[in-house]
Amino acid sequence: MKSYIIRIELEDSNPLIWRRIIMPAGATYKRLHDVIQNVTNFQSGYPFDWYHLYEFDLKEENMIVTNDEEAYIEHQDYVKNKEYYEERLKNTSSDMLGFEQYYQERLKLEVRKPTKLKIDDYLEKYKEIRYSYDFGDGWHFTVKLEDIVDDYYFGYPTLLDGAETAPPEDVGGIYGFYDFLEIYNDPNHPEHDEAKAWAEELNFKEYDPDLINEKLKKINYKKTEWDKIEHAYYELIKDKYGK
Repeated sequence: MKSYIIRIELEDSNPLIWRRIIMPAGATYKRLHDVIQNVTNFQSGYPFDWYHLYEFDLKEENMIVTNDEEAYIEHQDYVKNKEYYEERLKNTSSDMLGFEQYYQERLKLEVRKPTKLKIDDYLEKYKEIRYSYDFGDGWHFTVKLEDIVDDYYFGYPTLLDGAETAPPEDVGGIYGFYDFLEIYNDPNHPEHDEAKAWAEELNFKEYDPDLINEKLKKINYKKTEWDKIEHAYYELIKDKYGK
């Protein structure tokens, strides 16, 4: 099965937080998002009721892929009403002109939904994708293509290598994370117990390759030949015995 070996790096982390993954080709950007979430400590906003926004910056093709529905709607409106936006730019006051120009440049970027587009073409052509998650905390990752292989036989991603514990949800960005780690790792710190309880609530885990691979097995988005054989056998038994 054609698959990609990718390296995921958390920008501005020091020491560098990184993961090397092998994943079957044919994944959507939503699936790549799921992989990144599962090899870190992020959970798309869980256990709270909201979810965090994310986007993939496909700058070489002037495109972003995002779950931000508002950004998608705004781009569609811009495409349909370019004359209105041109006129609006002309009538913008000088003190707001820079902001309006930036805003409209952003609107010009094609916006696609992550469930509708696969990563293959862009990843193979440009070798690198930038992923941003939780616009409040401002996490930025670089996804790099390291190799393409044809002999991977599982329908789910696998962690091959990596280093360092990843941040939990809503920790306040990279500097908030390192402040948290200092407290979390110091039993004598007056806020240690509180930090441990908070981390437990957010399912924070120190880097554990075995645990990560157990989670990745659930991202089974491409059936292998064995899956097909197993399914055919199940259908045969069901037809024969009525179960």
